[in-house]
Amino acid sequence: MDSPPRSGDTIAILAITQVLSWGTLYYAFAIVAHDIARELALPPAAVFGAFSWCLLVAGVAATPSGMLIDRHGGRLVMAGGSLLCGLGFILLSQARGVLGYYLAWSVLGASMAAVLYEAAFATLNRQFGLGARRAISTVSLFGGLASTVFWPLTVQLNGMLGWRHTFLIYGLAQLLLCLPLHLLLGTPPARARVHPHALAGADFSLRQALRHPAFWKLAFAFSANSFIFSALSVHLIPILQAYGHALSNVVWMAALIGPMQVAGRLGEMRFGRNARPQAVGMACFAVLPGALLGVLFWGQHQAAVALFCVLYGFSNGILTIVRGTVPQQLFGARHYGAISGALAGPALAARAAGPIAIATLLQFKASPALLFSLLLVFSLASLVLYLLAVRSESGAAARPR
Repeated sequence: MDSPPRSGDTIAILAITQVLSWGTLYYAFAIVAHDIARELALPPAAVFGAFSWCLLVAGVAATPSGMLIDRHGGRLVMAGGSLLCGLGFILLSQARGVLGYYLAWSVLGASMAAVLYEAAFATLNRQFGLGARRAISTVSLFGGLASTVFWPLTVQLNGMLGWRHTFLIYGLAQLLLCLPLHLLLGTPPARARVHPHALAGADFSLRQALRHPAFWKLAFAFSANSFIFSALSVHLIPILQAYGHALSNVVWMAALIGPMQVAGRLGEMRFGRNARPQAVGMACFAVLPGALLGVLFWGQHQAAVALFCVLYGFSNGILTIVRGTVPQQLFGARHYGAISGALAGPALAARAAGPIAIATLLQFKASPALLFSLLLVFSLASLVLYLLAVRSESGAAARPR
């Protein structure tokens, strides 16, 4: 029988694997997408459409993945995700046409639901229950380094080896590093499934949560923000280049996002640890519209772009913690994996729409001002929906009947 994992071991393992998984699955694609389109002779909409399809697959798989983690812990689920991820990257490195290309991203989409934050947070929740907030903050703190490490790394690997060998290397990293690490997570004993204090407040089942209005307001708040995140993850560099900035300058300005995600998470751990997660969320949802306004009007200035990257990274860094902790506060810890997976479904669909929507607009030569105006509308919608979701103390946090 597996021994229960020590908290420090679990956090360290997930910190390492989140950097690798986010860096390879999410951030690398923005660097190599146009090279893929050129070599495979595919239009940009088809290239980015495969990434969007990948996110839709992840959205479908998110709830079953969370339910499995609720019942059995994250060890085998996350290890299986690493296996799929490695195989998906190997398939991608060998793709010669549109069918092989989409097949690879389908496999990678299934892996996303089992290796990214939703799965990691569900694993931490199963071990720590409502005491998981600090562990979630710590893991997301390290995960914030993914863009800082993998944007420049992918530029270098792609320049030296090409996109095929770059993805082959990333596939081997999943198989030879992330897979063994996830197998070291161990299996928490059955009594760890519910933290001693988990039943002090709300204790919703998935069905009860789906019937509550706060669930859908929160889901669509996260979805609007996810649209922005995915659109910028893939298209930020070319959009900023359209303002006249050199690629090298844009890459290093965009690389500020990672350290600022880390700074935001450090700030949350240091100054926000005694604040309610709902209140922390209000602050980070409010920052993004201001950041988008700044780059919308002054995007031709490098200082404005750098400030945008700083504020965007800061807001997104804290929002990751909010996604991991607010559902716990509103709906309880017992069925956290299933509920957070269901919340992730619409958000992943929005992430799927983001890259393809912006790619389509770029095909029609949309200006940076138009693109950032669209993202500003989504950021304001996400703020309003979030405020509506958490406005009442007696809302979702009340024990369901």
